[in-house]
Amino acid sequence: MNTLIRNARAIYCAPESHTRHESQISVNNSNPAVPTDIRIRDGVITEIGNQLLPTDDEQVIDASGCVVWPGLVNTHHHLAQSVLKGVPEGLNQALGDWLGSVPYRFWPKISPQLMYHAARLGLYELLRSGATTCADHHYLYHAGSSPEVEDAVWAAADELGIRLVLCRGSATVQGSHKGMLKHGIQPENVELVMQRMERSYRQYHQAGDNAMRRLVVAPTSLVHSATADDLRTLAVWARERQLKLHSHLLEVSFDDIQAQEKYGQRAIDYAASCDWLGKDVWFAHLVKSDEYTIQQLAASGTGIAHCPTSNCRLGSGIAPALAMEQAGMNITLGVDGSASAESGSMIQELNLAWLLHRAVNGADATQAEQIIRWGSHNGAQLLGLNNCGDIAVGRAADLVLYDIDSPRFAGVHSAVIAPLLCAEPVKVKYSLINGRVVVNNGQVCGLDEAELVAEVLAGVADLLRNAG
Repeated sequence: MNTLIRNARAIYCAPESHTRHESQISVNNSNPAVPTDIRIRDGVITEIGNQLLPTDDEQVIDASGCVVWPGLVNTHHHLAQSVLKGVPEGLNQALGDWLGSVPYRFWPKISPQLMYHAARLGLYELLRSGATTCADHHYLYHAGSSPEVEDAVWAAADELGIRLVLCRGSATVQGSHKGMLKHGIQPENVELVMQRMERSYRQYHQAGDNAMRRLVVAPTSLVHSATADDLRTLAVWARERQLKLHSHLLEVSFDDIQAQEKYGQRAIDYAASCDWLGKDVWFAHLVKSDEYTIQQLAASGTGIAHCPTSNCRLGSGIAPALAMEQAGMNITLGVDGSASAESGSMIQELNLAWLLHRAVNGADATQAEQIIRWGSHNGAQLLGLNNCGDIAVGRAADLVLYDIDSPRFAGVHSAVIAPLLCAEPVKVKYSLINGRVVVNNGQVCGLDEAELVAEVLAGVADLLRNAG
């Protein structure tokens, strides 16, 4: 846990650091004002400087040719979908039909063993792209589901050493979900949801600003998968335990249409009436947010997991993240499920967010440091991991060393932002979480890649046979 990182080409320091702007224009180590070394003790950054000398109890990581970033924080994922990439029936479908053709077709048949391998695959993809925290919206629950499917996600995260925020999905009604109706999935009732969540809360949840395990109350769809009374009940249950709240909202216009038809309210007003707005709440997507919706979200302190790749892939649109940020919302980034964001890469989300908003709003609409902040600091704050997300003395040592010592990066003048500018393929040479090395010289620790491929291929073949 005691480590000295030396000779980095550049370090992306925390916003309050006076060296950050200097490091952004650094191409080499010739500027003595640019820090190159980071000392870590007991999982915490204790010193940032130049030519730091190792002590006898420290391991030394040579960061030559690397830039060091804070670990990226993925605020919305579906790890189960790591084994549902490129399903032919859903390739050209929008969200509503795609849900029936892909996730709802398969998820009741995902075994604990396949869920374990899917989680390892999804977490591997996140680690190799620079993420150190994953908020997984895990919704594989129904009336007869087994706790072992959820346990498999926690186990995979433990083995790989990544921070996991498990957003416990639920559906207490079939509602208007085409997939649930088509495949006859029987929902839980709210009492069963809380009973099962209590088990997870007691067994896995940790408090603290740099917790490795967090539980979040996360009905799968705010408008479609629960009654208003159930939503209020779940909100009370969560807040009594100081848990955060998460769901999907306004990914497509159907949320507003259904809210008007069922409740005589706009979706955002329905959320407010169910006590589902606030500083402890964030929603994935929010693509179809107009000025009124943004005002309500911002006034309440509600956050967003912006998922640009998935929203492009399903033709949903582009969330108005810049208008949201200007209104005061906390903007974070999520990969979403790999069934609609096949790369499973956080660095792709950063790059696409940087580009998309420029395409719509002009070449100066997004700044590199703004997007890195969305993907690191903002996400950590949203999840309540207040000691993570920055490189600064006193912060948890969640660090990613991107290797830019290769031809495709050689011409980049601003070394520290090269991974954002050039995007995939990136190479994470080292990654540390709480000071523990979880990617070592390009290899994800605790995982045999060939074995993982074989297990996933076999599991997908079984899944197809069972799903028919």
